[in-house]
Amino acid sequence: MSGGTRSTAPRGRGERNGRAMPRPAPPALDEIDKAVVRALQVDGRMSYAKLGPKVGLSQAAVRQRVQRLIDSGIMQVVAVTDPLSVGFTVQAMIGIRADGDLRALASSLGDLPEIDYVIIASGGFDLLVEVICEDADQLMVLTNDVIRATPGVRSAEVFTYLDLVKQTYSWGTR
Repeated sequence: MSGGTRSTAPRGRGERNGRAMPRPAPPALDEIDKAVVRALQVDGRMSYAKLGPKVGLSQAAVRQRVQRLIDSGIMQVVAVTDPLSVGFTVQAMIGIRADGDLRALASSLGDLPEIDYVIIASGGFDLLVEVICEDADQLMVLTNDVIRATPGVRSAEVFTYLDLVKQTYSWGTR
């Protein structure tokens, strides 16, 4: 195992014959599953030998639990980096007003490496995308030459982060 725990399982709906299908109900988590997730959110590199007793299971049983949580898409164990410490100095949320198929536009924008989060939203914007750029020049090119030039994008409003006060991945198990 490596890094912190962040659930990045797909949240969208599947498609069949071009029509959106409801997503299946997630598997129910029992208290042991929740304890496993909580422990790995604190230390994603914790060994099964240490994790098992912490949650009241044997090493083999906790290994199976972790694998089931990963296989079901409930959890991923990943390394989480601080963008500022690896050379990315600009983070922003971009609100997009769109025309046409929001799912197709969201998928297209999600393919851009600078975009790390895409949300189909309600309210004043149709989509919200989070971007991480090396500098303001890269943000300008991305916004003006790529995002605003993408078919289906009617307008894009950039909200540059001045300070990231809180970012946590310890949700979903309380």
